[in-house]
Amino acid sequence: MPPHRVSIFDTTLRDGEQSPGCSMNLTEKVRMAKKLQDLGVDIIEAGFPVASDGDFAAVRAVAAQCRHVKVAALCRTAELDVARAAEALKYAAHPRIHAFVATSDIHLEHKLKKTRAQVIEMTRAAVRQARDYAEEVEFSAEDATRSDVDYLCEVLDVAVDAGASILNVPDTVGYTTPMEFTRLVQQVRERVVRDKDVIISVHCHNDLGLAVANSLAAIEAGARQVECTINGIGERAGNASLEEIVMALHVRADRLPFETGINTKELYPTSQLLSSIVGFDVQPNKAIVGRNAFAHEAGIHQHGVINNPLCYEIMTPESVGVPANSLVLGKHSGRHALSLRYMELGYDITAAELDAAYTSFTNLADRKKRIYDQDLISLLGAVTRERAA
Repeated sequence: MPPHRVSIFDTTLRDGEQSPGCSMNLTEKVRMAKKLQDLGVDIIEAGFPVASDGDFAAVRAVAAQCRHVKVAALCRTAELDVARAAEALKYAAHPRIHAFVATSDIHLEHKLKKTRAQVIEMTRAAVRQARDYAEEVEFSAEDATRSDVDYLCEVLDVAVDAGASILNVPDTVGYTTPMEFTRLVQQVRERVVRDKDVIISVHCHNDLGLAVANSLAAIEAGARQVECTINGIGERAGNASLEEIVMALHVRADRLPFETGINTKELYPTSQLLSSIVGFDVQPNKAIVGRNAFAHEAGIHQHGVINNPLCYEIMTPESVGVPANSLVLGKHSGRHALSLRYMELGYDITAAELDAAYTSFTNLADRKKRIYDQDLISLLGAVTRERAA
């Protein structure tokens, strides 16, 4: 892989689906997976096969039907888990087994009830077993950002020696900050990876609203795979948003000179498909794919956008698959936006008519949250009648 190429590992169907209210049936998962393949993601994490028969079936179906992308199955560092993941990936063109175990002391003591030495042996055994089934094995150190760095590096070293070629450093609970995460990724690169043919991956959660920022910091520090989801769905506050990471790299290539294989024009359609499947819309002001992302209501903003969209837009709507920007008519709108909308509706009005219509429009906008085209037509009709009287 070229040094500036970043792989996009999409976990919408696994971690994303674990978000409350975002479950999908098998048909929906396959439909979404095909769209992700069209989008250009490098890896689709299709599920956690040992978790349920439904997850097993979904991984198997995605693996069988998505032949142009790598398909990953998640498993714990347990013999049954690894075998179940391998079985689900049996018909994959490009399978990846993704094994994980926690490495933070709080998880070892309170969840796993294992010693550090036991976790090291679990890691070695599971990765070796996975490597018997698949050429590509990823290992994740759950809760890496709250782990002792020396121990974390020891576990990752064992995983590499056992056959893992991708090391994931997850911020499982969204705890870290960009500068801190930069240093952690650098330490893993310097102490574990060195000159080995091993990729560092990151998987960031958004509990402090820093998932995308931390992911970008990790890329700058040497990570070459990011794990993310469409619309940022996922456990608790969600995962790093795929569309935000991709467009940050695209828009700020001057500072972040990294490439992905994503077809950015498919971002909005993919977001819309996910929303329709799970019945879970993104918030209106969501970056990139929210309905207000390219909408302008303030008059001074509308004037600037009419003259040159770059005044207030750092990317075009078309670049992410949004049909066009939207001049939302409301109480903050100005004459320029109102005039343009009348022109779009087919009305060639005079300056005097515009002034009169604008006065009526602002009065109406103080009472209504949203002004519709029929409102504008009615306002103009009233103005015309008054001037004719």
